[in-house]
Amino acid sequence: MIHELIQEWMQWVVDWGYWGVLLLMAMESTVLPVPSEIVVPPAAIMAAQEGSDMTFWGVVLVGTIGAYVGSCIMYGLSLWLGRPFIHRYGKYFLLPPHKVEKAEAFMQRYSTMGIFFARFLPVVRHLISIPAGISKVPFLTFSLATFVGSGIWSAVLAWFGHKVGAEHPNILSDPEGLLNAVKAESHLVVLGVLLLAALYALMKWMTREKE
Repeated sequence: MIHELIQEWMQWVVDWGYWGVLLLMAMESTVLPVPSEIVVPPAAIMAAQEGSDMTFWGVVLVGTIGAYVGSCIMYGLSLWLGRPFIHRYGKYFLLPPHKVEKAEAFMQRYSTMGIFFARFLPVVRHLISIPAGISKVPFLTFSLATFVGSGIWSAVLAWFGHKVGAEHPNILSDPEGLLNAVKAESHLVVLGVLLLAALYALMKWMTREKE
């Protein structure tokens, strides 16, 4: 089933262009399991083709806006519904309590910077808007961290897509191959973000110890 979904989602990008990217990236920033690795990279590959209506930076911008819109929807719902509702009924919307608690723990550990770091991390980026809404993070702060993080991640994915597409010209006909190739390429980015997050947490701990 996952294979068929990946094929279908990637076909949306091929058929709908920017609108497909916008819709799928908005979905990716909710609880729906849409991997951004099969949204932005194929769009970037298409943008590099001669005669395409899309551009590299157009893909990055639309991907960023889509991720931001989806994140705002989750933030607003979480702010409105609150923790008790989400913990009680979240399991019916792909939000079992342990996942929400993990996202809350990440948010508590890294505070506002956690929203930024989360945009680069699998699973966490789908959920981080929930604890942000529950904790009533100021909307402007949430928006800035989300938009900047989403923009950088979209640019990274577009670059990887362009690189993979140049090395494998027929990769668009192999959705799972593209997904695996981009994931393999992006591992160093994820490791770098984890290292940066760890250093940030260490800095916070050392500062708190001195106070």
